[in-house]
Amino acid sequence: MDGSSIKDIRWKQRFKNFNKAISQLTEFIEKPGLNKFEVQGLIQCFEYTFELAWKTAKDYLEAQGFDVKSPRQTIQTAFQVELIQNGHVWIDALEKRNLMAHTYDEAKVQEAERLIRGEYYAVLKALLAELTKREKDTLGIR
Repeated sequence: MDGSSIKDIRWKQRFKNFNKAISQLTEFIEKPGLNKFEVQGLIQCFEYTFELAWKTAKDYLEAQGFDVKSPRQTIQTAFQVELIQNGHVWIDALEKRNLMAHTYDEAKVQEAERLIRGEYYAVLKALLAELTKREKDTLGIR
């Protein structure tokens, strides 16, 4: 197998994991009135889903011949090739990951939940939809 085939397989494998993570995050998002422990679960679920999101985008971009190294560079390149929209929301989510670690601070927890529900979840779902579309296009599925 050549390097491009391996990269193609890697992004598709990571894409499956990203898809599963989005499903779990969706369960949190759709459940009204989370208690404080469930909100912590929501935040942790977002953290690993976001990690998978940018790494899946990185793997996809590398399979397309791009050389990306960091999360920020991945987001910038993904925005340039229209893999993602709202690049500023992605950069904000990247920068606010540190905020998410402070689940002992009630104000930060509320802010994190608001951002996840109000902004970050939508961009993750949009990336999932775009990657799904592009995967189908490469397979010739309509």
